[in-house]
Amino acid sequence: MAHRAALASTLGELKAEGYRPRSVKQEIRANLRAKLAAGDKLFPGVLGYDRSVIPDLVNALLARHDFILLGLRGQAKTRLLRALVELLDEAVPVLAGCELNDDPLAPVSTIGQRIVAEAGDDAPIEWLEPDQRYNEKLATPDVSIADLLGDIDPIKAATRKLTFADPEVIHFGIVPRTNRGIFAINELPDLSPRIQVGLFNILEERDLQIRGFPVRIPLDLLMVFSANPEDYTNRGSIVTPLKDRIASQIRTHYPDEIETSMAITRQEAWTDRGDEAADYEITEDFRRLIEEISFAARDSDLIDHSSGVSARVAISSLELLTSNLERRCLTTDDNPVFPRLCDLQMLLPAITGKVEMVYEGEQQGAEVVARGLIGDAVRKLFDQRFPAVGKELGSGGEDDDGPYAAIVAWFAEGNHLTLSDTQPFTEYERALARVPGLLDLAAKHCAQRRPDALNFGAELILEGLHQHLKLAREDLDSQVSYKQVVKFQLLRPRRKRPVDDDRGVN
Repeated sequence: MAHRAALASTLGELKAEGYRPRSVKQEIRANLRAKLAAGDKLFPGVLGYDRSVIPDLVNALLARHDFILLGLRGQAKTRLLRALVELLDEAVPVLAGCELNDDPLAPVSTIGQRIVAEAGDDAPIEWLEPDQRYNEKLATPDVSIADLLGDIDPIKAATRKLTFADPEVIHFGIVPRTNRGIFAINELPDLSPRIQVGLFNILEERDLQIRGFPVRIPLDLLMVFSANPEDYTNRGSIVTPLKDRIASQIRTHYPDEIETSMAITRQEAWTDRGDEAADYEITEDFRRLIEEISFAARDSDLIDHSSGVSARVAISSLELLTSNLERRCLTTDDNPVFPRLCDLQMLLPAITGKVEMVYEGEQQGAEVVARGLIGDAVRKLFDQRFPAVGKELGSGGEDDDGPYAAIVAWFAEGNHLTLSDTQPFTEYERALARVPGLLDLAAKHCAQRRPDALNFGAELILEGLHQHLKLAREDLDSQVSYKQVVKFQLLRPRRKRPVDDDRGVN
């Protein structure tokens, strides 16, 4: 497309350039074909859908379908819809002064037709950029037909002295004002059934009728929708005739591989704070651990799977972790600062508000469930990195010569270890070094020998032993204290002696 200054400013100039109108779906189809042929990246920033969602979406667009994205929260549905503007032309001409973005060669509104009839080739032209051709509406129960389609405007009728039979008294809603563009409705089931019925004509006959006006306005639109499956039962449903008119239904999903999930979090989380005086280095192990929390939540029986576990859990957790490192850097003068396993306790606010629990989870409480999810993630990482924990460890059994025997024995002697996210690095390192054999065992199974990696491995061993019920742990605000497991001996009730009856028989 030529530079804005060189674009036509009148209808006559537009005709001289040889402009030919085409529908928005034809435009998207042509631009999509060109991108596919050139091998261009489609929907940049959307990860994990290359073999599933994106091919389905491409097929729907090539077929010129209106479509709906159906999936749980945090699955990039809205991002996909907004990315569709990348498939629009750089600019399209519209008649100046028209509400409906009228094509200069084929105006659909009464005002546009009058402008062309009166001004002819001198009719003024404006140009719309892609972002101006995309509108979306979040469906809520209070959305009205007037909001979406339009209504009679009595003020316009009075000020311009028009009768209510004149089509120019219509105040158009957001859908017709998106003519020649893309209109998206998020959370479609939340739209009341009677409002959904108002979309029938637009999706099938491609026209607009308002308040019984005999005039029918053909709209040029790509209609797209998003919905969460839980909405079908919890808050509403999509009426059957509307589902029938939406040509394609495309299912979204969470990442299948943790590497993809890590890439999404790395892309979305705000971790570069721009502080040149401080260095917060978040290792790959810790990034993986944060992702494992979300994966653990999606597998947990305490979490409502119909609601889903959003990618925002990991994103918010990584941002809170960065903030905790920033705080420690400022309060301890440590620089650089590395994450510690005890930092995970500060991520609870990012988890508790983003997961819906079933009844059993609600009984335990959000914070207890969140701590359990963190524990599951830590245990999985521990089991991947370190030897299996013997069942008889620390009880005098055959496994007492195992790799963890000296560690458990030290705690069995009454020793305890307290770690905190506020400890200076030297104090934190000195505390871990008190446990015999702990850092040596970490060094044996850690790929890196840097002090931060060894300390993280040492913490991982302690937490892994706790998850395998070999050590007890007490959480005190931001402090974590490890100690010996207290074993209670169950006492059998003493058998009662038989009581003699009246006849003296035992």
